[in-house]
Amino acid sequence: IPKKLVTTVSGCADDALAGVVACNPRLRLLQGHRVVLRDDLQAIRGRVALLSGGGSGHEPAHAGYVGKGMLTGVVAGTMFASPSVGSVLAAIRAVAQAGAAGILLIVKNYTGDRLNFGMALERARAEGTDVRMVVVGDDCAFTKPGKAGRRGICGTILIHKVAGALAEAGASLDEIEKKAMAAAKVMGTLGLSLSPCSIPGSKPSFQLAEDEMELGLGIHGEAGVRRMKMLPADKAVETMLKHMTDPSSASHLSLTPGSSVVLVVNNLGGLSCLELGIVAGAAVRCLENQGIRIARALVGSFMTAMEMAGVSLTLMLVDEELLRLIDAKTTAMAWPNILAGPATTRREEVPAPTEPPRKPEDETGTGLSTARVQRVLQRVCSTLLDMKEKLNELDRGAGDGDCGHTHAQAAQAIQDWMRSRPPPAAPAQLFSALADVVLAQMGGSSGVLYGLFLTAAGQSLRGRSDSAAWADAMDAGIEAMQRSFPPGLSPGFQTNSHSFQLDSLFAAGQTLHSLRSPGADPLQVLAAAVQSAEAAAEATRHMEAGAGRASYVHSSRLEQPDAGAVAVAAVLGAVLE
Repeated sequence: IPKKLVTTVSGCADDALAGVVACNPRLRLLQGHRVVLRDDLQAIRGRVALLSGGGSGHEPAHAGYVGKGMLTGVVAGTMFASPSVGSVLAAIRAVAQAGAAGILLIVKNYTGDRLNFGMALERARAEGTDVRMVVVGDDCAFTKPGKAGRRGICGTILIHKVAGALAEAGASLDEIEKKAMAAAKVMGTLGLSLSPCSIPGSKPSFQLAEDEMELGLGIHGEAGVRRMKMLPADKAVETMLKHMTDPSSASHLSLTPGSSVVLVVNNLGGLSCLELGIVAGAAVRCLENQGIRIARALVGSFMTAMEMAGVSLTLMLVDEELLRLIDAKTTAMAWPNILAGPATTRREEVPAPTEPPRKPEDETGTGLSTARVQRVLQRVCSTLLDMKEKLNELDRGAGDGDCGHTHAQAAQAIQDWMRSRPPPAAPAQLFSALADVVLAQMGGSSGVLYGLFLTAAGQSLRGRSDSAAWADAMDAGIEAMQRSFPPGLSPGFQTNSHSFQLDSLFAAGQTLHSLRSPGADPLQVLAAAVQSAEAAAEATRHMEAGAGRASYVHSSRLEQPDAGAVAVAAVLGAVLE
């Protein structure tokens, strides 16, 4: 049974509603019922009231859409279960007694919801209340829907918004009912899941293999129409849109080039924001390629299925009137504060700033040749590329397992740079150019630290060609890296996965001080420096981090030498070779 962060399984629906109301001063609970109402019911006197609801587990639906310009109230059931007739009737009575000029129930097409809201409607009518009901069925999954019809899913929130804007503008119950029903007929929704969902205290509703995804499932974990192998995001979106608009399907949405739509990219609960952004971009791009204008795009969690890792796409065909209703203001907390404007992947980019021209420097007589520089850099790059998996494995113990990837990325970037132009032989210019490459291409904290080191070391080398200059450059680079860390964290002390790089550099730097002695053999000194760096890297397996990601990992789990320190020692070793 999956873990859930609840107080009690039996009370989770009530606790969730209580939390929403506690954090929103514009909401109130109806005593004795799982009903949330606007706190300003007096404002609906003479206006149409809108009620909706359904089972819990779809948050922020439905309480998130209560507010001026959307719903007057909602009725919640227990987890994935329809609300009771008594609670729906209590909500109807509450808004009727507040002076509502008619009440519209907006109900998703599920048997339980239709029965319970329908029964409450009949009882309210028997009491003399003017109540109507709009049933939303926007699911495009089934090519031949059964007797129950199309399921009501995320598109329902757009009907909440359209009807809410009309009610706020003072429209009659007849007009709101008519326009809500018309809007419901020009939209479609389709879901795609990478994982099942589960309600607190229960096992997952179904199982998916690691390499599978399911198309067309419902918001309670009901079976979809097709189980298929994992697809990249863009191909998955293409598959969804093709299924939604397939003319051979009885539940398809008709789209033609030139159509204008509102797009809703809905997180079904467990998808990361990163994945959601990728899906949204793919959806906009795919629709644009078909000649469809995306008048508005809503991206977020609007109607979820607990922790299901999945997404649904909703499309509503809109004209200027519908678009004005979608854009109308609302205080409902779950409705996104989007700007009134179309979505497109074809926005003009801001031009990149130009770099100021570099000052020419006199760097003759340094004793290096372009051929030697290329040989050294090629050896460094090939060493880092060969170590990619080893460094990643070392980094998984204390970091995010990407140390080898970032170093390999830098190595590849340097190789590409060398293919595009001969590297400068002058050390100061070489280090400055390498700093530009790693800062632009390496990424992460490592890229910044190497950039700091190379920039400062390069400045120290300007106009110098003696052996001692290299010891001074190492010191200058280390000092620049040190300044980027909080006070008190310095090489030789236990810091983090990135500043462990400093331990290797610091150890090598101390050994390189021998270059300042007259008659010192540079190769022998460098060989000793490499040994010092390797010993310092090995010693990191016994250290406890004080900052960075590694500082959050218990020392008993840090059983391997630090990946960053190992990489530094390997770079120095490659230079020596």
